[in-house]
Amino acid sequence: MADGTRTDILARTESVCPTCLRRLPAMREKQGEDVYLVKKCPEHGEFRTIIWRGPLPFSSWQRPKKASPPRQTFTDTEKGCPFDCGLCPDHGQHTCTALIEVTSRCNLRCQVCFAAAGDHGAADPPLERIAFYYDRLLAASGPCNIQLSGGEPTVREDLAEIIRLGRDKGFSFLQLNTNGIRLAEEEGYARSLKAAGLSSVFLQFDGISDEVHQALRGRALAAVKERALVNCGFAGLGVVLVPTIMPGVNSGEIGSIINYAARFSPTVRGVHFQPVSYFGRYPHQPHNSARITLPEILLLLEEQTRGKVAASLFAPPACEHALCSFHANFLVQDNYRLQGITSWQQTCCAAAEANVEIPSAVEGREKNISFTARQWAAPKACVCPPTMVQENEDELDYFLRRAKTHTFSISGMAFQDAWNLDLERLQGCCIHVVSPEGKVIPFCAYNLTSSEGRALHRTWDV
Repeated sequence: MADGTRTDILARTESVCPTCLRRLPAMREKQGEDVYLVKKCPEHGEFRTIIWRGPLPFSSWQRPKKASPPRQTFTDTEKGCPFDCGLCPDHGQHTCTALIEVTSRCNLRCQVCFAAAGDHGAADPPLERIAFYYDRLLAASGPCNIQLSGGEPTVREDLAEIIRLGRDKGFSFLQLNTNGIRLAEEEGYARSLKAAGLSSVFLQFDGISDEVHQALRGRALAAVKERALVNCGFAGLGVVLVPTIMPGVNSGEIGSIINYAARFSPTVRGVHFQPVSYFGRYPHQPHNSARITLPEILLLLEEQTRGKVAASLFAPPACEHALCSFHANFLVQDNYRLQGITSWQQTCCAAAEANVEIPSAVEGREKNISFTARQWAAPKACVCPPTMVQENEDELDYFLRRAKTHTFSISGMAFQDAWNLDLERLQGCCIHVVSPEGKVIPFCAYNLTSSEGRALHRTWDV
């Protein structure tokens, strides 16, 4: 480097050209504290995209696992990753969470949208087709966690029937991915979905100020989000707040979102941060200053909560690739403060150093499915007792009583676009989308688009 910063090649992997989507050799390259994914297309030139920024050591963020192919694959390996998704025999992880897109329609026009919802006139898949999607998932990996997505699923009038159908098929955890507008505005709607068998709500929640919602979603939605939360609480539905974090827009509200969420515990079961990804049409490469990486979110969490949520509490995932996400678990105390109940030291994988056998991908999947279903659903018996330590109750008794209702998770997931796609990460993906044809495709591959907006896998045909 011209400024004298040392450059180290940490690993070699593969990626795609953002312009033509050709598969390319790629490197993870370290410069100072930062790590970049670097690749060069013979036709379209070099691309250098930040994937890790800040003092949290990149080398510490790892959790090895033994790959495990899907139970049943629906495509053959011909062109190679990421072109044969379906899943193909080379994929290394079973489905943990599956998205079923039940509509392409939406009642918002957001600046940021994985699905480009509302831009096409495809008909909603009928119940018979959705039954086929459920069956394909059972064949591919067995029962997993289901997220009903879109578009905005609540624009369908038969959403309760879709939920009941999933329950009848044997899926015990069904979550609704929603902007919350109908949950807020329609009396009794949340209760009707709960009665149909809905377990949890994955609520788009980008900040606590209307300015943030206006910038990202085009509407002042703060009051709408809160009404949705209240209605879900009365219905007995657990809620996970899902902020898409964009630098300079809502990166200053990360701590405020956590504080807000804790006040709504135990209805709010956690917060799941998603750094902004660039799917769709971007003829010019997004500048690295327009990206925020997982370690930056962890450090902002610590800074904006004044150390109450420390970066050292977080660990890489047990299910998906280590570079894809972070998580930590907490107890919400009676004063709404968060008490960490996991730590990096307890959960990080030091298998190589300790001569411990590396777990298989199946083990991580089973643990993740079970934990997510338990944590993100509302407590089974949320008749919330007095919160303070009671007479003749020691601190351990209080902790155990409180833990039945007020556990809280903080997690984050960095989705990949055409500039930062790492095929090693993609092959370890456990979050999959069922395509209209019935293929099971890793989320980032399904949503992948070239810089001109050409999709690799996504269609809206039914």
